[in-house]
Amino acid sequence: MEKPLTVLRVSLYHPMLGPSAFANVPPRLQHDTSPLLLGRGQDAHLQLQLPHLSRRHLSLEPYLEKGSALLAFCLKALSRKGCVWVNGLTLRYLEQVPLSTVNRVSFSGIQMLVRVEEGTSLEAFVCYFHVSPSPLIYRPEAEETDEWEGISQEQPPPGSG
Repeated sequence: MEKPLTVLRVSLYHPMLGPSAFANVPPRLQHDTSPLLLGRGQDAHLQLQLPHLSRRHLSLEPYLEKGSALLAFCLKALSRKGCVWVNGLTLRYLEQVPLSTVNRVSFSGIQMLVRVEEGTSLEAFVCYFHVSPSPLIYRPEAEETDEWEGISQEQPPPGSG
């Protein structure tokens, strides 16, 4: 009997280009347990033709945690120029972070929501892609206040500037 695959449900959104940015994204992609590459290069498993995207921008990497019989995943930043934002953390070149059940990812203008659904197969996993018509990540804007106006500002001692 075949073991159920771990499923990654990936929603994608780009505020400027909309769904056309993801025209080449398949609805379903089954992959072995090697890293799944995302970028604009020919060797990327998920190819996106966007101007600020590296040929190898990031990877989703399955691994087996000690004492667990289920695949876990980390996201690794592979771009030397750009950065990747994952659940509030900024990743630079070759930095990685383990993924939780629901993950908010942002890079090169793309918003990506990744939901991990556990399966028991250790040989492969499957990604289901959905292009969202609306934003996936909401970051509250900083509010301007005048609270600093009431605080007296001391002048530094002479010669310390």
